[in-house]
Amino acid sequence: MSERIRKVNSLIFHEISTLINKDVDFKNGVFITISRVDTTPDLRYTQIFVKVFPNKENHYAMKTLEHERNSLQKILHKKLHLKILPKISFHEDLTGETFDALERILFEEDQ
Repeated sequence: MSERIRKVNSLIFHEISTLINKDVDFKNGVFITISRVDTTPDLRYTQIFVKVFPNKENHYAMKTLEHERNSLQKILHKKLHLKILPKISFHEDLTGETFDALERILFEEDQ
C-alpha cells in the first residue's frame, strides 16, 4: 500500500468517525466504531469496516448506515480536498467474531 493511500485512509477514518458520532442518530444503547478503512489505489472506492455493539444490533446499525450513506458521503466530500472523491460503502467487521470462534475451538481442544 502506498503512502498516499495510507494518508487517505487515515483522513477518511478520522472524518467518517466524527461524522457518524455527530450526524447519525442510532437508538439508545447502540454504539458504532470504525475498525478500518480500505481505499482502492485509484481512489474510486472506500470500504469502511465497522464494529457494532451490541452484536445483536448489527442488522439495525448496518441498515441505518446504508440509509445515511449518501448524506455522509456528501459531507465527507466537502471536507476532503481530493481530486477524485471515493464512493464509500459500509461493511461489518467480523474479525473479532472470527477470533472469538477460533478461541472457543482452541479452548475446547485443550479440554
